[in-house]
Amino acid sequence: MVTPRRHRRQAGAAILLALLIMTLVATLAAGMVWLQWRGIEVEAAERTRAQAEWLLNSSLDWGNLILKSSVRNGQTEDDLGQPWATPLAETKLSSFLSADGNHSSEGGPEAYLSGQISDAEGKYNLYNLVVPTTAETGKFSEINRLKIICTAIGISPEVATTLGAGLSESFNAQQNAGTGGQPGNSVLMPVQLDDLAWYGIDPKVLKQLEPFVQLLPPGAGQQGLVLTTINANTAPAEVLMAALPGISRAQAQQLILARQTHPFTKPTDIWLALSRNAATPWEPQEGLPRNQVDVKSYHFEIYGQLRLEQHVVRERSVVWRKDPFSPIQVLRRERLAPDAT
Repeated sequence: MVTPRRHRRQAGAAILLALLIMTLVATLAAGMVWLQWRGIEVEAAERTRAQAEWLLNSSLDWGNLILKSSVRNGQTEDDLGQPWATPLAETKLSSFLSADGNHSSEGGPEAYLSGQISDAEGKYNLYNLVVPTTAETGKFSEINRLKIICTAIGISPEVATTLGAGLSESFNAQQNAGTGGQPGNSVLMPVQLDDLAWYGIDPKVLKQLEPFVQLLPPGAGQQGLVLTTINANTAPAEVLMAALPGISRAQAQQLILARQTHPFTKPTDIWLALSRNAATPWEPQEGLPRNQVDVKSYHFEIYGQLRLEQHVVRERSVVWRKDPFSPIQVLRRERLAPDAT
């Protein structure tokens, strides 16, 4: 026979066990709910990110439209007064759709696009350092051009020597590997400017060089690396000094002032601008081809940013515009960090 005291003990133990079971069940249930919530949040974030990446392709469509329209307007030169040089302020994507009259600007996702196009040929192409020297390229070394830029922006000219040697070694190794030879121990050919750190260049120095140099791969259909010209209508003074060795910073600034009033439509306009107020007409140095500087560009950089809800996606693309009738061809795309510019 169970005594009242023993009965109370058993009842208390049963209650305690029930409470423990309830606590365990509640903990497991809460954990399952949290895992399910986390899975939903991760899936939603991934879906939003994928949607943002897909929508960001519209920046390339915008760049394609602007770049092609500039050529179709009959202009034979590319300058900073053309529509492509005007940045796209942050604009709701649905406002573009409303232009056809079939959509409302109030509908659509809360997605905002902004962007900017810059002339990649307003910078010096570092791949020029590995283009074989011929009678056409002239006697002036491409490394000397880069040394002019380095000196003008206050960094050691030895940086140009290091880059020239490193790029040549990587290029030769790549060529050997392509023909079945031994690739050697050199690093791969750099694709982005940050990759130049492989040659031992200080990242701070690369930051200084960034506004003045570029890595432009050959356009589709081009066989191997070709010498890229510099657009006198868009290049800064330091790059103009490299494109036209022998001119001073004052003369480079003179060209910039001249193009602001009347953009150069042909290379001879550059010589005329340099000869203005000069005792003798300006001519390129002996051995330098006049086609090293031009007034037209084929390579451009398209920077795009998409803001979708709390997500921000940034991307930079290097494109090649062959002619006014063909769509632009993307040569390189790179995702930028959230705080990149």
